[in-house]
Amino acid sequence: MPESVPVRCPACRREQSFTPPTFPCSCGAPLTLPVLRDGTPEEIERRTWQDIWVTLDCPSCGRQGHWPQPEFGCGCGAVVRVPVAPVPDVADGGREGEPEARPAFRPVTIRTARDAVTAAAQYLRWLGFGCLRRPDDPAASGVDLYGKGVVAQVDPTTRPTGLREVECLWLNGLNESALSVFFSLAGYAREARARADALHIPLFIMDLTGTPQPVNDPADTLIRCGPPRV
Repeated sequence: MPESVPVRCPACRREQSFTPPTFPCSCGAPLTLPVLRDGTPEEIERRTWQDIWVTLDCPSCGRQGHWPQPEFGCGCGAVVRVPVAPVPDVADGGREGEPEARPAFRPVTIRTARDAVTAAAQYLRWLGFGCLRRPDDPAASGVDLYGKGVVAQVDPTTRPTGLREVECLWLNGLNESALSVFFSLAGYAREARARADALHIPLFIMDLTGTPQPVNDPADTLIRCGPPRV
């Protein structure tokens, strides 16, 4: 049972006991959000998508995940957000924090299927992956781009990317001991999206301007943290 901590409502200044929530990680272990005892609670007046999630590593498997930001409703009517401990940086002996600020991404306009692959390669370089190359026969290999620690597939068709394509890319990533990243112009079928989430495959969608946008949590994490350390 998680230990309760005293929290003072910023609206009415009344102190009350708060029990940090516990969520199940995909590895099966329970993860209790590390509420800051000396943190400053904040009254919530409006929510944004970024505000309702907190990024933490599972202490059992080390996997990074997004969890609901802890909050409670005070008897005075205020909804209060409770701060949690940040992910420690390298100097503290923990995982690495935010990467250095990147320059603005310069997209490549997509007119052909080859342009789509070029745009994906540009984006992977922008994220921090190096030594990108194309295989001799992309159709046979099921991979459009190889790089240091990454394999990527680009679907330039007008139909949503299916489950089979996502699973094939994942297998290629396993064979190369690399992160699998998928880019699609038409989005993803529901089954493909669900499987990518379960396998922690970053999914991006691209428009004809050549600017990829993340469509799942692994993609958001990749943008925020950069390539995995090997």
